[in-house]
Amino acid sequence: MTVTLLARPDQSAPAAPEARTARPWWWCAASLTAAGTAGAALLVAANRAAEWDRGTQFGLFWLGMLVFTLPAVCWAVHRSTGPRLRVAVLAGYAGFTFLPKLLRNPFGPLYHDEFAHWRQSKQILLDGRLFEQNPIVKVVGDFPGLHSTVASVSALTGVSVWHAALLVLAAAHVLVVLGVTVLADEIWQDGRVAAVAAVIYSLNSSFLFFDTQFGYESLAIALLVWTLVALHRAMRGPARRSRAGWAAVTVMLSGATIATHHLTALALIAVMIIICLVVTVRAVRRGTPVAVPLTAWALTLAAAALVVAWLALVAPRTAGYLDPYLARALDQFAGMAGDGGGGGRTLFRASSTPWWERAAAFAAQGLAAIAMVAAALRLRRGHGAEPVARSGALAMLVLGSCYFPAALLILTPSGAEGARRSWAFSYLGIALVVAPLVVALLDRAARRAGRAVTAGLLLGACTVVLVGNTTAGMNPSYRFPGPPVFGSDTRSSIPEVRAASAWLRATQGRELRIVADRYSGLIFGSYGGQNPVTGSVTFPTYDLYLTQPGQPAPRRLIEQLDAWRFGYLVVDKRMAREVPEIQIYFETNEPIPHDGRPAFTLGQLTKFDSTPWTIKIYDSGNIAIYRFDFERVAR
Repeated sequence: MTVTLLARPDQSAPAAPEARTARPWWWCAASLTAAGTAGAALLVAANRAAEWDRGTQFGLFWLGMLVFTLPAVCWAVHRSTGPRLRVAVLAGYAGFTFLPKLLRNPFGPLYHDEFAHWRQSKQILLDGRLFEQNPIVKVVGDFPGLHSTVASVSALTGVSVWHAALLVLAAAHVLVVLGVTVLADEIWQDGRVAAVAAVIYSLNSSFLFFDTQFGYESLAIALLVWTLVALHRAMRGPARRSRAGWAAVTVMLSGATIATHHLTALALIAVMIIICLVVTVRAVRRGTPVAVPLTAWALTLAAAALVVAWLALVAPRTAGYLDPYLARALDQFAGMAGDGGGGGRTLFRASSTPWWERAAAFAAQGLAAIAMVAAALRLRRGHGAEPVARSGALAMLVLGSCYFPAALLILTPSGAEGARRSWAFSYLGIALVVAPLVVALLDRAARRAGRAVTAGLLLGACTVVLVGNTTAGMNPSYRFPGPPVFGSDTRSSIPEVRAASAWLRATQGRELRIVADRYSGLIFGSYGGQNPVTGSVTFPTYDLYLTQPGQPAPRRLIEQLDAWRFGYLVVDKRMAREVPEIQIYFETNEPIPHDGRPAFTLGQLTKFDSTPWTIKIYDSGNIAIYRFDFERVAR
């Protein structure tokens, strides 16, 4: 399998010259096993320190990461490492980098979107129906690739949905690392460069936590990378049969991508278009064989047709789901440029990260920019005569350059999420064009002492980038456990909320339409099996909570709730005492002030005790549940 993956279709795989001096594989296995054990123990210690809020979790975490990753990178890049051992090291590296998220929540969903995907997979396993609407993330049901895979693994193996998801996610994580390796080998045709590209890609902000969560991008990103591998092999195919075979694989994988995740499918089409434009320009100016651009355009158009058809026929709600995020980000960006300067966000505001993590976050962007400029200058001097490889390198340079404009969106509240998600795609371009520069720097040092200094400086730069990108991409509450924090997507789930959701399901049934805030809605919608709504511009259920005591609730909203058969209201009284950590009570576009003080009074949240159309059926102190009685309103 290893030889098949790394062998290029237009030539046999010759024995690597370094294999004659390869170190014993057992020495590599023993050293990395010891390093992995020590690193895993330090990661566990970091989580324990975070639970007790000792403040040492950051240092322990990065020490644990570096204890394994640094020797693994050295083994993967060393000249004496053979191709099979290199692939094994990279697979082990991928497995170890899956540990931080695995240790964060090994027993159930924790991140916001994980609750939605866990519920969707569980529903498929229970009911056997695809494309069911999800109450937590509305468009999740339109992209069943991940959920159907997880439900199938659970049904075949007998393990729980969550543990089936962990198996799928771990496999996808390994496939991402190996896919980047193979893609880099397609372009540069050098095993060491391919290994360095995989390592550099693993430095992106999404790699450790975001693209290892139970989310559809975690699987779709692997499909994207392998689609690009198949596309390059189709363009390079020496014969019609070979080209047709890889073309079929390209179309199949692009179809699987759109069936799994909308943003990844759109990013895939964008990358394929960049490749098409580059090979077309080179065909006109450099005499590239006409079959190369024709193959690229044909496969890109086929993939685009699949994406358009899916979004138009299967998932028409996707455009409406994505549009508000971009529109609000542009409005906020315009506000920052205006006279008032409003609409922006302060980076690391009230963050508990240490100063050196914040400094690394800024330094990482500068190091990436310097590396891209140096790689572009080196690429300008020539890459070789092979047209597909040269075109692929130039296309990745264009893709990597998109990383920096997207980073500006991090300055806006609505654009920050989109900027973080785009980095997983654009960093692929950075990894593939910077990798040969790193290997060239290592090889340029003639003496062993010079190589050691160069390697040390490069490893230090990679460490800064890894720390900085991870810090910029994930808040500490996502990375570490800790005491309960209201308004946190990862720490607001307290036993009291889960007990209330279990009580409602046991006494009233499942799939009830309920009104709730963002954080109660996650628990009631996943563990409780209900259908919560947390408000929107067209359905402002948060106006129920905002209404002052003694004032009538909006008549139109009451009629809408009655017409849509909503039966229950969940009230979390912590909204009157605490401010949400992520500055959201219900949804990102809520018309609620966020000035550092609770936006609700206790009277606003307890007024439902005396309103004629609500009947209290549950109260645990913080959580109260009311049943709607709209017949009284009609009377």
